Amino acid sequence: MAGQRITSYREFWPFYVSQHSRPATRRLHFIGTSGTLALIALAAAMPQPWLLLAAPFSGYFFAWVGHFFVENNRPATFTYPVFSLIGDFHMYGMMWLGRMDSHAARRIGEASAGPDSSQ
Repeated sequence: MAGQRITSYREFWPFYVSQHSRPATRRLHFIGTSGTLALIALAAAMPQPWLLLAAPFSGYFFAWVGHFFVENNRPATFTYPVFSLIGDFHMYGMMWLGRMDSHAARRIGEASAGPDSSQ
């Protein structure tokens, strides 16, 4: 992907999965996204605007710990902020359904096998 700009979410998703190859990174994202959603729900239930301000910090803190200390890569949100947000919720939903680990293993296996592996 280096050098070429991703222009659709369909193109972005395999890249996003590759940037979350370790289960610990995905778990940290899950914790952060859960915290973000909980803070938004609390802000709706209690008129406390600071909870809305804290919500993105929950998501980014845990995600960035995963990228910088577990995955050892640069978060995709720096280059593709909208696609990354969509990807986070896509991954979050797949994790709730119990499908993300097998999906990631399959995608990462396909990428490491290369384009000629299907022949």
